Amino acid sequence: MDTRNDMLRRLKGRRDGYSLDRAFYIDPDFYRQDLENIWYKDWLFIGHDCEIPRAGNYFTAQVGDYPVVITRDRQGTIRALHNSCRHRGSRVCTQAKGSSAKLVCPYHQWTYELDGSLLFARQMGEDFDKAAHSLKPIHCETVGGYIFINLSDKPADFAAFRELVTPYLAPHRLGETKVAFESTIVEKGNWKLVWENNRECYHCAANHPELCRTYPEAPTATGVQGAKDDPVIAEHWAKCEAEGLPSEFRMSPTGQFRAARMPLVDNAESYTMSGARAVRQALSADVHQKQIGTLLMFHYPTTWNHVLADHAITFRVLPLGPELTQVTTKWLVNKDAVEGVDYNLEELTHVWTETNDQDRQIVEENAFGIRSPAYQPGPYSPEHEGGVMQFVEWYCKFMEQRLQGDAAPLSRVA
Repeated sequence: MDTRNDMLRRLKGRRDGYSLDRAFYIDPDFYRQDLENIWYKDWLFIGHDCEIPRAGNYFTAQVGDYPVVITRDRQGTIRALHNSCRHRGSRVCTQAKGSSAKLVCPYHQWTYELDGSLLFARQMGEDFDKAAHSLKPIHCETVGGYIFINLSDKPADFAAFRELVTPYLAPHRLGETKVAFESTIVEKGNWKLVWENNRECYHCAANHPELCRTYPEAPTATGVQGAKDDPVIAEHWAKCEAEGLPSEFRMSPTGQFRAARMPLVDNAESYTMSGARAVRQALSADVHQKQIGTLLMFHYPTTWNHVLADHAITFRVLPLGPELTQVTTKWLVNKDAVEGVDYNLEELTHVWTETNDQDRQIVEENAFGIRSPAYQPGPYSPEHEGGVMQFVEWYCKFMEQRLQGDAAPLSRVA
């Protein structure tokens, strides 16, 4: 049986409320289908506006087989380009980030403008057409300080995501921040295991002592159901909404993205060991309210986020292989905040640096056990793992419809 049909058979035969078959987490051919049907078709969070504030700034990333470069051109437009020279394919930008007046391929010095157009190609003959050899563009959109790319020829409409998240993000003005610290870790597990671990706090008490000082373990805060019936959350929403901060839970009809503002434990202000703010200067002058909690924003398959009054923590997930996943975390602060004056870097990053490493160990142990031929799908906790079930349901519906070539709209995920 070919991989596509095998995958479809398993998806159609999957038992609701149970984890996926072993092949979904370890099989290289299943991983290839994930790349082709999700990572190369969906909108992917790639970085922030504030990382490339001036013309000539750029950063690079790798999405599956595709090296990409994100630039800001001379007109101030943010662009995404395939980082592959139109001469013989060498990477043009080889560093993680940098600044350059032009994009110059190090192999034979073909030179490109910041928008990707070819400016110079030495000794290519009189009939050579420079206009036909620009760097290939990638669909690129920005919203609320976030940059998203889409590798497909015909991307899905970005408007629905923009419409949902803009009211939540706008007050925080993340486009006017800076990256105070960045951390990248590689987890030895499939990208879906990284997400499944993220989507529940069933494991938090035993594994995340630092995070549990401020983040609630309640499934209503982490999951997708019951929040409006939780009196603590309902009171928090009412308070924030009355103060002009959109907060109530909203999710796209497909279940791919959502946003909500959740209270922290005991009126904590930030993710610190004391619960006090880590940054003296507010993230945005537009947000002056106290105890606003954390704005949770999710967009499968690449990002989850926490936006607080004093800083934001953003997470980017990228697949490196069937059992290898890169997780990049960035701490954003007000662009005028000064390290050592307005914040202490250790205090700012400690909780999530520890939590990320703990999650890495969890994912790797999970992956280790799944490799066993004795593994079989197990039941999720209906009380604590509703968020995991929602993620798996989203994945299965997207994959099933795309493997079948179904052009019909995706149905709502409960």
